[in-house]
Amino acid sequence: MPLVVNLLFLRLPNKSIFILMRYTLIDGHSTARTIREELTLLTEKLHNSSGLTPGLALLLVGNNPASEIYVSNKAKACQEIGVHSIIHRMPKETSQEEIVALIDKWNEDSSIHGILVQLPLPDHVNSNVILEQINPSKDVDGFHPSNVGKLVLGLPGFVPCTPLGIIELMKRYSIDPSGKHVVVLGRSNIVGKPMANLLYHKRDFSNAIVTICHTGTKDIREYTRQADILIAAVGVPKLVTIDHVKEGVVIFDVGINRIEAPNTTKGYRLCGDVDFNSVLPYCSAITPVPKGVGPMTIAMLLSNTVHSARTTIKELL
Repeated sequence: MPLVVNLLFLRLPNKSIFILMRYTLIDGHSTARTIREELTLLTEKLHNSSGLTPGLALLLVGNNPASEIYVSNKAKACQEIGVHSIIHRMPKETSQEEIVALIDKWNEDSSIHGILVQLPLPDHVNSNVILEQINPSKDVDGFHPSNVGKLVLGLPGFVPCTPLGIIELMKRYSIDPSGKHVVVLGRSNIVGKPMANLLYHKRDFSNAIVTICHTGTKDIREYTRQADILIAAVGVPKLVTIDHVKEGVVIFDVGINRIEAPNTTKGYRLCGDVDFNSVLPYCSAITPVPKGVGPMTIAMLLSNTVHSARTTIKELL
């Protein structure tokens, strides 16, 4: 259930009035936990009815510490819901041809229903070539050109996990973007572009008026102040402040940034692309960082993998 918080006697900036504010904290952490519980039951049902266990293969090339953490967390999440996972680690010097050969092997392996290549790859490897080598029916990250094309056309296919997670949060918190002005900050292939494509189709929890802002936008405030729903995915700590939003805005903060915090044990703390405390007086709903959009990304990866396995069973019947 949404968490509604009352802010008593809140003074608005540059104004001498106090108001009672109500906002919804969009809790991605608890929502992702609920989704994992649902997927656990679905995985059990799938195994009991067909003997099939969904399988996810994860490839890690090189020794990037952050990538190692991401891959380990994904494998752990698989284990929790009954999905079989394998992590294949390759040294940084691995040739592009060797990576392609491994993916070809996984494409032919009927026990593997999802293939994930952890990015970034070493500089000598062409990421586009590697992603295109994945069988689109196992492309649970939604990065293959075939799935990207289906997304643009509004056809069934795998969708990148972070934008899909935001749509799922909208559904579970009854935030309908239909007819609303949604402003997306960022045009990456992972978040910004697929997010925009998900939002403008004529279907449930879509049908929005979408604006994308990027490095070519001279003054993003001109657009963000018009946003009924604002999705920030630029990787700039606390870029969005109270000057960027209008009253009643719904904010999804995709950013995960480290900023120095000398008085903490780790010496840093996480923050989003949105200055949470600054914008809060104007929000009707907002995701925190952490425990907002982030947990939904892995939840949607698991969902895509289980969906891929279910599709395999249907094709065999």
